[in-house]
Amino acid sequence: MAEIVLINPRFEPSYWGLEHALPVIGAKAVLPVACLPLLAALTPGEHKITICDENIEPIDFERCARADIVGVTGMIVQRGRMKAIIAALKERGAFVVVGGPWVTVQEDYFGALVDVVFVGEAEQTWPRFLAEWASRRHSRRYEQAERTDMATVPAPRLDLLRMSAYAFGSVQISRGCPFACEFCDIIVVFGRRPRIKGSAQVIAELEALLALGKRDVFIVDDNLIGNKKAIKAVLQDLVAWQQANGYKMSFFTEASLDLADDAELMQLMVDVNIDTVFVGIETPNDAALRETKKLQNVRSGGTMVEKVHRIQDAGMEVWSGMILGFDSDDASIFEAQRRFIREARIVHAMVGMLAAIPRTPLHARLAAEGRLDRSDEPAFGTNVIPLQIDRAALRDGYLAVLRDLHEPAEYFGRLDALYLDAGLNLQRTRQRYLRTHPLKRLALSLRLLGEALGIFARLMRHVPDANLRREYRRRLWRVVKRRREPLVLQTYAIKCAMHHHVHTMVRQMLVEGQRITNSF
Repeated sequence: MAEIVLINPRFEPSYWGLEHALPVIGAKAVLPVACLPLLAALTPGEHKITICDENIEPIDFERCARADIVGVTGMIVQRGRMKAIIAALKERGAFVVVGGPWVTVQEDYFGALVDVVFVGEAEQTWPRFLAEWASRRHSRRYEQAERTDMATVPAPRLDLLRMSAYAFGSVQISRGCPFACEFCDIIVVFGRRPRIKGSAQVIAELEALLALGKRDVFIVDDNLIGNKKAIKAVLQDLVAWQQANGYKMSFFTEASLDLADDAELMQLMVDVNIDTVFVGIETPNDAALRETKKLQNVRSGGTMVEKVHRIQDAGMEVWSGMILGFDSDDASIFEAQRRFIREARIVHAMVGMLAAIPRTPLHARLAAEGRLDRSDEPAFGTNVIPLQIDRAALRDGYLAVLRDLHEPAEYFGRLDALYLDAGLNLQRTRQRYLRTHPLKRLALSLRLLGEALGIFARLMRHVPDANLRREYRRRLWRVVKRRREPLVLQTYAIKCAMHHHVHTMVRQMLVEGQRITNSF
């Protein structure tokens, strides 16, 4: 029997980390890491396992030193903290194994610091390692020969997580993406053939989240609609489950822009109560989309702005990923990004500078062209050396776009354009159901109003800038006068908290000499 500790390192402040908003929302972290409770579920029952998420609690290094095995995971943005944690563990004589997205694309990053490296998925290799470790014949490197059959994936051990500390729950339905975007590491880690769980698996995980009090859930798939035929069948079963359970859950997820071309799929997502979808739009520059093989964004069927509006009209808010610094970008791209985001009524745009992740086609191409900054912490915030924009100009333009998008007048202008002028109608299928169940409707309305009032009260206490507090009061009062639905009021309160986070993060980056956080 082994005593095992699994660690998720602390994130540095980032766009989606919401570090400055979490005290206002009333959580310690946005959502739990998905891989560690899954590893725990793959661990044979004779072993004792503990999960430590440094985003909600400190690491007890002395406790880790007494364990037989300490596992560390992490993404590219966690690599620095990963290295520090692993070094501290090795100083204490711990046996350290490492896996996850970062070591999968840069498996030599930690060198001799780690005892075992896991590359890629681990549904087969983790149990094999534990068996080989017990007989003292384990290898130093493990990599699955085949992609995991998602039908065989067990439900994660949510009982090992302090779920009350997280703002949202999470569930994974599928892995893989059929597209071939040059900069993306998803197809490196999970492949281009989407694999999907069965409906019974997904529903069992959702019921476990409900039992733990989680009603708002992020579907963490990198592209939920990668296999449209298969996901439609699962969504149909989830619609029936939601109806049978009184629409207790709401979801947000990620999908490619071709979602806008499938009215049936959009309706199914709305019927499941998916009210927000993150879309990788990247750039309004068609030449850049073609250069990076993001061809799904330049297909016929309307402009990208029209497609975003189509998704919004179906009843889902669109968040987007945007990238600056493609080879065909020149200095005009900064204003083009601002204009596109405004016209598309996208409130939340994660803007970043193009970065080349190891093992991606982009990394291989730029390495061959001698256009990579090989330092671990590039001075200009990205390892890409652009063609048409000076590196300092790219950095400064990136910061200026972030600053301008989150000036209160600009941010709330997009928010008002979407919710007040265009009248975005979220959760319309749930609303239709609740009209025939007045007691459930009243209970939900009271909960949403209570959450809105709680967030507002914490905004007034935690936001130090009196001008921002005044702006939030003004904006919320305007909503009260124009749209009094509890869901809209709660949504606007959350939007104020999210604005406070990014506004604060950008202001800190604008201070000379401060570290640049590249959202990409």
